[in-house]
Amino acid sequence: MAPSTIENSLAGLCDLVPQLTDDLLNDVDQPLQIETDTKSEKKFICCDYNRDGDSFRSPWSGTYFPQAEADALYPSKYLRSLEVDANAIFDVYRKLYFEGGSYSSVYFFSVEEVSDETKGFGACFLIHKDIKTQDKLKKGCWDSTHVFQVNQLKPDLFEYKLTSTVMISMVMNDKKSGDTDLSGSMNKQKTEQRAISKEKATNHITNMGTMIEKMDHVIRNQITDIYFSKTRYVLEGIRLTSGARSKKMEQIALGIQEALKKSGK
Repeated sequence: MAPSTIENSLAGLCDLVPQLTDDLLNDVDQPLQIETDTKSEKKFICCDYNRDGDSFRSPWSGTYFPQAEADALYPSKYLRSLEVDANAIFDVYRKLYFEGGSYSSVYFFSVEEVSDETKGFGACFLIHKDIKTQDKLKKGCWDSTHVFQVNQLKPDLFEYKLTSTVMISMVMNDKKSGDTDLSGSMNKQKTEQRAISKEKATNHITNMGTMIEKMDHVIRNQITDIYFSKTRYVLEGIRLTSGARSKKMEQIALGIQEALKKSGK
């Protein structure tokens, strides 16, 4: 499903098979939504990792909007401290690479198979950027989701499993070609083993941040070099200018006439 239509398609599926609503919402990647934290007066990104029912937890104040039930899930003190630091650092990263019109959020969470959170946990890094409307571009957005599963291998050695998903949507409008929806998504995975050392000033946040920066670079290059270049190549192959199209149609007509003459019809 194209990112620009996935919300409507998913809503339709949930109406058709309501018993699968939770599975669909958890398994299908959707465009990221923005909510306002009225306590900190900051915007934050909504996703499955900060959702409890119909409420979403802000990484800035740690509060649910709208107010959640009394038994809502919250990260432990250890994970919350990592989450606060990660949000402050990732916000700087966002400003450097995505500039205006963008938002970032980071959420840390416990995983069922690990009882000691210092030895294993999960984290989700999110960025949403709205592309300014200009010329033929009616609307557009960039959504990137980086999900980590972190597990301890040795006292100072951890394994970081990263799954990154980028969704791009651009709706163009041109008098000649009409409305064009250039939307798509890319999913990539990477696993690395990295050490934590006070002497070398390495920790979980720096390790994950380095992996995200590298992954973003790879995805950006692939989107530019493969998807956009290939789209341009295909469009140039199937779209002809008005003059070229007329000549091509004349050639086709002449060819048909010649074939009819040879067949005696």
